[in-house]
Formats: sequence, structure tokens, C-alpha cells
Amino acid sequence: MTPALRGIDHVHVYVSSWQEAEEWYKKVLGFTRVEGLMVWAVKGGPLMLENPEGNVHLALFESDQSPTTTIAFGTSGQEFLAWKAHLESHSIELRVADHQLAWSMYFSDPFGNYHEITTYDCDIVSRQLT
Repeated sequence: MTPALRGIDHVHVYVSSWQEAEEWYKKVLGFTRVEGLMVWAVKGGPLMLENPEGNVHLALFESDQSPTTTIAFGTSGQEFLAWKAHLESHSIELRVADHQLAWSMYFSDPFGNYHEITTYDCDIVSRQLT
């Protein structure tokens, strides 16, 4: 039997500059540094960021490594629509997709990392976007 998982603890994100990344993630997604984990933010270690609710964590590693993953954030239908407006207000290029069972929007940060915001509240989003 496979042991249970509680969810995603954190996601590794590779950036060329902690400072620039921290500013972008704060301005666009509302993430702030986890002060209690700043001891890790040394050469080779991550700068940990979290969303305002403290339930989504990103580990920013300064690196020239090319990003290869997508971070998918879940939300409600109403919040999905609010995120769409918010990202557009920051001139973030979006690709919005109706997957029939879910709606998703895709975008990148300035460092080439891919992100997705998705919702399973299809009726709410469909009424607004179609």
C-alpha cells in the first residue's frame, strides 16, 4: 500500500536573481518570504516564499538552470476570473483553455518558469468567458 500524501509541500523554482524573483512573486502573486526559513537562503539553498494563506510554498534557487516544470495552482471559479483580471492588469500574457472538465490559464514568470491556475468550477467560468 502506498503511504498517503497531504499535498504539495513546496515547488523548486529556478531564477537568475532572488531579489528580482521575490519582487515579481510579491507584486503579481502576493507571495512573501518565509522569515523562519531565511537560514536556508544562502549560496546553494532556497529562498522560501509563501502565499498569503501560507498553504502554497515556493523554493527559489538562484541558478542558470532552464526551467522544466509547470506549477499548477488550484482555485474556485470566481477566484479564477479574478486571477485572470489581476494577471491581465500586470500585462501578463495568458493562454486560457477550456478543458471541458476544468478551465486553466497558463503564463510564465520573467525567468521562464511556467505556471497554471486551474478551476473545476466550469459553469461559473463558462458563463463569463463564453
